[in-house]
Amino acid sequence: MALNSTRAGQPKRSFFTRFSQYIAVQAGRPVTFVGAVGLIVIWAATGPFAGFGDTWQLIINTSTTIITFLMVFVIQNSQNRDTAALHIKIDELIARTEGTRRVLLDLEELDDKAIEDIRSEYELMARHEREGGAGEDTKDEASDAEPADLMAAKERTKSKPASGPKRRTVRRKPSAGTSAGGRKAGS
Repeated sequence: MALNSTRAGQPKRSFFTRFSQYIAVQAGRPVTFVGAVGLIVIWAATGPFAGFGDTWQLIINTSTTIITFLMVFVIQNSQNRDTAALHIKIDELIARTEGTRRVLLDLEELDDKAIEDIRSEYELMARHEREGGAGEDTKDEASDAEPADLMAAKERTKSKPASGPKRRTVRRKPSAGTSAGGRKAGS
């Protein structure tokens, strides 16, 4: 597989890709956070001198709105690239590992219902193992049955109309220290 490479052996990247990755890294640094807090403190300190007027408020409102708007696109670009790279790496591991179910390779292409069904199967297997379930025999039976289920889920996805996916809410048992509403006990 040939990648377009530069002299240093690094793949060629567009200006926007390099820019968005640089900005995403810099935005996540503690010094950037401290700088942002410092700018807000300076802005707040100038309030009495500006009479806390409309222009004074407009400066911070406009600045933060523009920065937030632009950062959404920059960080989303970086996140999309990271997610795609992670999918490729996981797909490679699935493809190269003996005994894996290759129908999981493009799992992200399924609709929400199919993904939820598959996730529920894995939760059931995990719960069964935690409760002292059977060993390898059960695993082999599940491995034989589940690829057919996954293929059926893929077929349902392909034959579905283009309307939006229906979301299903999954209720989970509250963890220790939380109430049924998901809030910490006592809050």
